[in-house]
Amino acid sequence: MTATPDLRTSRLASPDLLRSVFRQHAAGVAVITASGDEGPVGFTATSLASVSAEPPLISFGIGTGASSWPAISRTDHVGVHVLGEHQQELAATFARSGADRFGGPTAWREGPEGVPVLDDVLAWLVCRVVTRVPAGDHRVVLAEVVLGDPSGAGRPLLYHQGRFNALRE
Repeated sequence: MTATPDLRTSRLASPDLLRSVFRQHAAGVAVITASGDEGPVGFTATSLASVSAEPPLISFGIGTGASSWPAISRTDHVGVHVLGEHQQELAATFARSGADRFGGPTAWREGPEGVPVLDDVLAWLVCRVVTRVPAGDHRVVLAEVVLGDPSGAGRPLLYHQGRFNALRE
């Protein structure tokens, strides 16, 4: 039996509380890419969300201390890649600080608007950045979908309890 917390005693929210709660939330895994001054950049994101169908808008968050932030802060277009359960290593590579994200074995090509497009993903989009909204130590990027391809095969990769996971039946 689970104890019911005393809701009259408030607990101050902390970064650890937020992280602990969101470890319970399973999220899809995406990689966001852009073309930077020094070459392609990218990072793993679990904050991808559909915002609007008319016009087609998406959002994602990025920390202002992230190595990809300088390029994302200046670019006009980003790539959004929905990863499949077979891409745990790719997700880990793009999540790891200091990793050679676009070196072997990452398979990619230059796509529309010069955006790096990853191969073998479940789906990808090229989006035009509309705005970047300050949100604490992050920015929420809103971007309009320009084009994409939803035809990849497989099942989505999830992030839960601090690990990449596959869906279970």
